[in-house]
Amino acid sequence: MRTLCASTLIGEFFVIGFAGLVAMKDPDLSTSTVWTVSGIAMLLCVLLCGMVTRPGGVALGWALQLALIASGVFVPTMYFLGAVFAALWWASVHFGRKVDEAKARFAAQDRSSSSTADAA
Repeated sequence: MRTLCASTLIGEFFVIGFAGLVAMKDPDLSTSTVWTVSGIAMLLCVLLCGMVTRPGGVALGWALQLALIASGVFVPTMYFLGAVFAALWWASVHFGRKVDEAKARFAAQDRSSSSTADAA
């Protein structure tokens, strides 16, 4: 799960950076505000890459997805991109857990077959 989720978060890192460049052109927003918010969101993406398997990591990822969709208020394209990344986040969590379960199952089979071979 960690690899899939981290890949999604790194993609979001770049999208948030590019959205910051677009938002900077809005005359109603100050440059410092745009880059403070974008910088915090980008930092959160990087930190979440390491926290995804810890308790609350996936929930923080969902909060980031909601914030990304909500940023569409300032950059309308982010409604679409936020929805795309929310779908990618769901897929990363869902299929990542299935892969982790399969790995655990195969590891258990390997342990049981090696202990059987040692006994013989």
